[in-house]
Amino acid sequence: MIRTLLGGLVGGVVMFVTGFIFWATPLGEIPFSRAGEPQNAALQIALAQNLTPTGTGAYLIPEFRNSAAGTVLYGTGPIAIVHYNLNGFPTEDTGMIVTGFVMALLSGLLIAFGLAATAAASFAARARLVVCVALGINLWTILAQPVFNHFGWGYWVYSFIAESTGLILAGLVIARWFVAAPEVAAEAPARPETPAES
Repeated sequence: MIRTLLGGLVGGVVMFVTGFIFWATPLGEIPFSRAGEPQNAALQIALAQNLTPTGTGAYLIPEFRNSAAGTVLYGTGPIAIVHYNLNGFPTEDTGMIVTGFVMALLSGLLIAFGLAATAAASFAARARLVVCVALGINLWTILAQPVFNHFGWGYWVYSFIAESTGLILAGLVIARWFVAAPEVAAEAPARPETPAES
């Protein structure tokens, strides 16, 4: 149990550091498309004027589910899903870092407790499980986004690589060093009797 808890915490740190490298260093600029400063200012004003009354949330633009006109507009484009924050926050938000670190630790613990059930398996089998599950989950939760929502692929491919790398590295560290090996029977097998002893 202690080994599993420790492995989960170490795995969480591995995920957090990997996420930091992919998203908080200059690498994090790779997945984003850019608009110029005048366009940014105009878009921010438009967001404030049009989304402020309904507040922070995710917006499908144009809304088409309850509107015939929206269906036409959605079909002709442009379209967007906007993740809107009414108040904004500092670019170096320490509260976000602390909460994110706690989430990474919790994720690491879940991975460790899941892998603890594979103690009887070889490391190669545990590694295959880690890689396949991480890629399978992220294929569906991340790479399916540009398929179903017709987004550009750049951001989502980068996110798939970043998140898969973090999960795989954490899982491999836990599987290699923090999954207890199966217990070996302490007693030697009984020596068969010979005819002379019977």
